[in-house]
Amino acid sequence: MRSILALAATAALLVGCNEKKAETPTAERTEGPAISASEAPQNPPIDTTPTTGETTQTPGANSFTEAQARSAIESAGYTNVGSLTQNPDGLWQGKASKAGREMNVSVDYKGAVTPQ
Repeated sequence: MRSILALAATAALLVGCNEKKAETPTAERTEGPAISASEAPQNPPIDTTPTTGETTQTPGANSFTEAQARSAIESAGYTNVGSLTQNPDGLWQGKASKAGREMNVSVDYKGAVTPQ
């Protein structure tokens, strides 16, 4: 008798644990992880203030091409921009003229052009 009661109790537990819940209709299911979107940006904005006229260069990885660095130098009022090379600090350097005087100039990763 005990074994029949134990078997009945086990069967009842298995049936209770294995109860299938009603399926949520496909249209109401959310696919993928639940992510809440922020209403406002969380990162500070990129500093877009002009850097021409800065007196110091900021070393760092530079993503400018030589043509882009040349354009930045010309936009700062220099002419006759010679060939440019990139130094280990990431600065583009070369010779250019301004006000009839030839000088060394450099461009940092922010686009700041300064004479040297």
